[in-house]
Amino acid sequence: MKNKIVLVSSLCLVVLIAALPLISCGPARPSTEGKELKVGFMSPSSGVAAEKGAPMGHGNLDAVEYINTELGGVNGYKIKAMWYDSAYDTAKIIPITKKFMDDGALLFVTASSKEMTDAMETANRASFPGIATFTAPNIYRPPEHIYGQMPDYGDAWAAFASYYMKNVWKGPGKPRMAMHLLNNPTGAGAGNAARALADRLGIEIIATAEHTATTTSEIESLTRIKSLNPDVIFISSTPAPTAVIIRNARDLGLFPKVPIACAHASFTKALIDIAGASVVEGIYGVFPTVMWDENVPGLAKAAEYAKKNNPKDYGNADYLTSWAASLIVAEILRLALQNSGYEVLTKGDISSWKAVETNGIQKLKDFKVNGLHGPVTYTPGDNRLNKSMRLYTVKDGKIVPVTEWIEAPLIKYEEFSWWKK
Repeated sequence: MKNKIVLVSSLCLVVLIAALPLISCGPARPSTEGKELKVGFMSPSSGVAAEKGAPMGHGNLDAVEYINTELGGVNGYKIKAMWYDSAYDTAKIIPITKKFMDDGALLFVTASSKEMTDAMETANRASFPGIATFTAPNIYRPPEHIYGQMPDYGDAWAAFASYYMKNVWKGPGKPRMAMHLLNNPTGAGAGNAARALADRLGIEIIATAEHTATTTSEIESLTRIKSLNPDVIFISSTPAPTAVIIRNARDLGLFPKVPIACAHASFTKALIDIAGASVVEGIYGVFPTVMWDENVPGLAKAAEYAKKNNPKDYGNADYLTSWAASLIVAEILRLALQNSGYEVLTKGDISSWKAVETNGIQKLKDFKVNGLHGPVTYTPGDNRLNKSMRLYTVKDGKIVPVTEWIEAPLIKYEEFSWWKK
């Protein structure tokens, strides 16, 4: 009898041990195999802004590769990057935006404010969320469904103007500033900030010249500016036309006698490469990311992928901006999955877009982006996700920091009577 009890007890123990995995695990976790999260990306990788757009497109796609292959995607779901070359062309940008929507993208990312300006009416009307890496105030003032990854061109002007007044200007009265602006939102963003804040900062705007992305000479406009005796010149443009303007300013004896500063669209390695290091030596510029030789956690992987896939982009901060953009997209998708679930996102329709916006973008809080730029946080009423930038200068052919991080205060342009008129 005793032996039977021992045998029965032993059999029960074996059955119990065999059943433990089933008892402890509960329902099996749904497989993520073959399931994707679609994201639209566009950049001007050809055309008049290719020197800027090409490395940005590479940065987006290289970071997605890193996320998918080394991090296992987002909670196991791979990001499907739907990338298109916009060529900086309105005729292509609007159809690309519609294609993103039709093909089930959860959100979309543009490299430039010009692309987003063209895309935003279509996107806002459909409640399709978008993020612009380089931004101008017009794309989110007042805020709707479009967001800015980094501070905008108005913020860049304000940051430089404040620094100039505190640290550079020594003369009596108001300094006389001339502005040279690209004839699209890149230039208009800086121009609008000057219109809003120049008087308050104690700056007199004496001239506002415009140029095209294809300009080959600005001698005429700079000759007019020279006749007005400016104390400082501010440029908001892309690298190629900025190189023309600075070269012409040197030829006319304006620079380096008169300081020149650039907004961040042009202030990258591409400007130095196009203009020549000696031409741009000493100019100021504002930029929202770190540079490549700094000691922050995220640079090692970005450098590894740039050297492996796109070695010409190594050292170009435009690549870093888009690499960071893809990391932010991954964080948005993680939050949306956490708060809404994959089944909601897999629809790729307005319900998915709402989930990504309200439970992803608008849940962003103090995301560090591996130290590549300032922390990313959504603030109600302010669709700029990162609000920090630094002032840099070109020294010995390299872009080096002049200041620590500066947080750009919100400018509510819609409160000015002239806004969008």
